[in-house]
Amino acid sequence: MTMISDTSGTTGDRGFWRGMQIQGSVIGALLMRELHTRYGRENIGYLWIFLEPMTLAAAVALLHVGGGSHGATIDPVAFAILGYTIFLMFRGMISRAEGTLESNMPLLYHRRVTIFDMMFARALLEGASTIVTYVVLMGFITIIGMTHVPDRPLELLIGIFLMFWFSFALSLIICAWTHDNRLVARLVHPITYILMPLSGAFYQLIWIPDPYKTWLSYFPLTVIYELLRYGQFHAAKDTYVDIPYVVGWCLLLTYGGLVFIRATRRRVHLH
Repeated sequence: MTMISDTSGTTGDRGFWRGMQIQGSVIGALLMRELHTRYGRENIGYLWIFLEPMTLAAAVALLHVGGGSHGATIDPVAFAILGYTIFLMFRGMISRAEGTLESNMPLLYHRRVTIFDMMFARALLEGASTIVTYVVLMGFITIIGMTHVPDRPLELLIGIFLMFWFSFALSLIICAWTHDNRLVARLVHPITYILMPLSGAFYQLIWIPDPYKTWLSYFPLTVIYELLRYGQFHAAKDTYVDIPYVVGWCLLLTYGGLVFIRATRRRVHLH
């Protein structure tokens, strides 16, 4: 009995890891397809994945050159780069979720390809471009002495991960919701622009008067930005950082997203 049980368990483990390997290959292939579709191979081709957000973030950072420092030691340029580049991750995943299913519908003929794989491949692309942009721009202003290396790198990495998770989970819901509802699809882009000033990308909660500060402290994006600034800047405080609260939101949105895309997949008919 013991031998049978052990053998079965080993086979099950191998099957699980084999399945993970295959799914990883599928997502890798989707990632390369998305790269080629979005940027092509002409001119600088794939480099646009980094140069496009870098150009936008650099332009925003230049607007803050010469501005007054935030608090005791936070440079306004570093503050703007952190806020804008990380928001690009959120905006990219949310705005590109709409239409993902329609543009990739033929891929569902392949049994291994799922809606989740399509969304995850796009999310990885947005996450990679944002992180490289952030590292390059922050590295540059660190070298020229405008800011310092992250004071609490672990908290910064957790903040980036939570932003990725929150954005991806929300993008699953938007992908499913916009498939059948064109009105919602048209509202996605305007809402991302409205969320930019509300998200906490360009302010700290400590600057906001009550009762607005209390209201904004319940907004997950604002809490994530408080964590990101606490990780990057020595002068930032963790007064409004609540990681379990954000994780709870991410779990809830992920569950909702998985349920919605499963229901949507049942309504998709391939011809």
